[in-house]
Amino acid sequence: MIQSMTGFGKATLQLPTKKITVEVKSLNSKGLDLNVRMPSLYREMELGLRNQIALKLERGKVDFSIFIESTAEQTSTKVNVPIVKAYISQLREVYADADETELMKMAVRMPDTMKIERDEIDENDWVQIQTVIEEALQNILNFRRDEGASLEKEFQLRIGNIRQYMTEALALDPERVQAIKDRLQTAISELKVNVDENRFEQELIYYLEKLDITEEKVRLTNHLDYFLETINGTEANGRKLGFITQEMGREINTMGSKSNHAQMQKLVVQMKDELEKIKEQVLNVL
Repeated sequence: MIQSMTGFGKATLQLPTKKITVEVKSLNSKGLDLNVRMPSLYREMELGLRNQIALKLERGKVDFSIFIESTAEQTSTKVNVPIVKAYISQLREVYADADETELMKMAVRMPDTMKIERDEIDENDWVQIQTVIEEALQNILNFRRDEGASLEKEFQLRIGNIRQYMTEALALDPERVQAIKDRLQTAISELKVNVDENRFEQELIYYLEKLDITEEKVRLTNHLDYFLETINGTEANGRKLGFITQEMGREINTMGSKSNHAQMQKLVVQMKDELEKIKEQVLNVL
């Protein structure tokens, strides 16, 4: 089954002192364009995390985020007491008449009066975070598969429409051939010249062979079958489907250039329209 490159996955984990939220979203892209946002505490884990995501998601413009919300009563930000005392001592020399409260207010506005105690990575916490990362990645994979199933239905509908228009176009072929014959005979009659009937028939057959669309019909049918075979295969991928649609487009365009018949050309235009809708959606296929 094909997968879409568009998806979203989210998972959360409540640890004793913090809540971890992991979000992954992806859009279509030619390759893997990965953007990782995570707290600086876990930055040393980024390289391994990138490899982990790449193995799971393969392609797409991927935004991966880890958010940490502290739920502990204590905070890692502390007052830098020695610095504050030093500022108060210096300010007292400048503002000798100021009371302690005013000096304190001025001191805490000075640089470096607050310090953040840097936490070390807790290996047990990271093991648990890994489980929520895997859960978020699995959620986006499920989303991609669901989107892929919708794309598959869309492709089957459009391929079916192209087949129908092609069948209708081929049904017009006898009428088209007769119209070409009549037009040529009328043109010769208007010239009022004697024509060798055998030579005329030979030239007519040669002309009609150049306008014959049987080969295009066979090749287009094969491409349509191959497209469906590919989306149902275990190794379906968007690049391969893109190449197949290019071949389909060539055959449809050749049919249009050979048709030389108004109603058939209308059907060719409808086939092109269906193919363009397929091409748009193929860009989203993994």
